[in-house]
Amino acid sequence: MAIEFKMPPLGASLEEVSLVRWLVKIGDEIAKGAVVAEAETDKALVDIECPHSGRIGKIIVGDATPGVRIGSTLAIILAPGEHLDEESDVFSRDQSGGGTVATSLPHSTLIAPTVRGTIGTSTEHSKGNGGRILASPLARRLAVEAGLSLGGIRGTGPGGRIVRCDIESQIIQRSSEAVSVVTSSAVESGSVMASTESPSSDFEEIPHSAMRRTIALRLSEAKRSVPHFYLTIDCDIDALQDLRRSLNETLAGEGKTSVNDFVIKAVAFAMRKVSAVNASWTESAIRKWRSCDVSMAVATPGGLITPVIRDVDIKSIAAIAAESQSLAERARAARLKPEEYQGGGFTVSNLGMYGIQQFAAIVNPPQSCILAVGSGEQRPVVRGGQLRIATMMTCTLSVDHRVVDGAVAAEFLSVFRKLIEQPLQLLV
Repeated sequence: MAIEFKMPPLGASLEEVSLVRWLVKIGDEIAKGAVVAEAETDKALVDIECPHSGRIGKIIVGDATPGVRIGSTLAIILAPGEHLDEESDVFSRDQSGGGTVATSLPHSTLIAPTVRGTIGTSTEHSKGNGGRILASPLARRLAVEAGLSLGGIRGTGPGGRIVRCDIESQIIQRSSEAVSVVTSSAVESGSVMASTESPSSDFEEIPHSAMRRTIALRLSEAKRSVPHFYLTIDCDIDALQDLRRSLNETLAGEGKTSVNDFVIKAVAFAMRKVSAVNASWTESAIRKWRSCDVSMAVATPGGLITPVIRDVDIKSIAAIAAESQSLAERARAARLKPEEYQGGGFTVSNLGMYGIQQFAAIVNPPQSCILAVGSGEQRPVVRGGQLRIATMMTCTLSVDHRVVDGAVAAEFLSVFRKLIEQPLQLLV
């Protein structure tokens, strides 16, 4: 019996993904659990495994198809001896085993998956029985935050339901229309300045990837809706560097630790001691997390991604170093699994390797804090009334004021600095 092979769930909040490519072709025999395709989420490339054994009878969604809904039919899997008639949508069993058996496939098997549609003005498609507008909870929240009315949006979800991508498309469309109106008004009033770009200007346009578009939307929302405040401290890291060198000599060929590994460990210890920073904002309550999971910002060709190291407070520095290196490599290769970049109670963003002395990062919701780490550099400092040279590292904490008050954030940074300047505590 023919089986529909559908796009599996790839994340708790994902409603659609892009099918990048098939790793098999029509006629190939496949085993249950075999990787048969690659999909792109807003964060990474994900391997798609086939839940059934059989033979690929028909591929419905081709390579490089964007906007494929979760649960949409991707292909038809045939059992041994079955064949699919492409023209009549009928498959039959080989006649070698006796009489011919012909069975028409269900109509739903051969319908292409729902792909993101064009936003329209009709509301009929989005209304269920009784005239109620059908929309996902996330879509409703995004609409409220953007000041949009659901009544003017055509849903592209199952049964005409309005989903997140419909709201995002409407926001982009509204922004484009606003720019057009401003430009038209300026032209009519004669206030348009001469363009500095000549008709022959040479440039390259790089289309937005799903990852880049998601980053833009989420960072814009975070900067617009999260009340940030910032606290900055300087940490003496001479003792930490000495300990790191000694530890790396001990590890020899088993791996090396970085300053950032010590920073991540210190953040987790400080989270455990000042647990109020390990929390998220929700509309009904502040949610405090029990585990100390730390996200680390990794720059990739497609944009910034934050893989998560779980239970950092109970892991050794060497274990943190090995895991952070593995996560960073797979992040740059777009090979992270959804569970490896979802969650986390705190983020560390380190630009010290680029020589950046100080910067302030944007909070990564639903987290309430992100620590921006600068480079370690030698500076003159006063210790015990004496001037000396020390290696100093500047760190800036960005905080969601709805969750964490100033005094709590200051206490966290005080604990963090003591751990960095007395790093032997991190080995306990």
